[in-house]
Amino acid sequence: MQKKSKTQTKTGLKPNHIMPRIAGVNIPENKRIVISLTYVYGIGRSLSKKILDEMKIDINKKASDLTPEEINILKDFIEKNHKIEGDLRRQVMINVKRLKDIGTWRGMRHSKGLPVRGQRTKTNNRTVRGNVRKTTGSGKKGAPAPK
Repeated sequence: MQKKSKTQTKTGLKPNHIMPRIAGVNIPENKRIVISLTYVYGIGRSLSKKILDEMKIDINKKASDLTPEEINILKDFIEKNHKIEGDLRRQVMINVKRLKDIGTWRGMRHSKGLPVRGQRTKTNNRTVRGNVRKTTGSGKKGAPAPK
């Protein structure tokens, strides 16, 4: 059992604790910062590690252990140098709309709601089609009933 420090309350958080918030997303404080950053849309594991290396922040540090200065520096760096959250979602939406407008094959697949990247559709695209199961059993007809 862990020994509770004098600065912690019953909930386990430090009294003046602020939940880290980056790009409008509350990142979980009980996880390592390298994992917590991936909760922001547009930041994956590799980009998270790269950002933390550039900012010289230990990747094994918990998000709750970051100082407010580190959080502000991290927030400013990410918002200035990377397209994340709303801007990235908007750009992806515009790219898909452009593909639909010019009538490309990929655009047509997007508008029909089918797989875009060449996956097979004879089988294994049930989630895209809404889990439609047209046949049950083997498909063979049974023997006619005796009269």
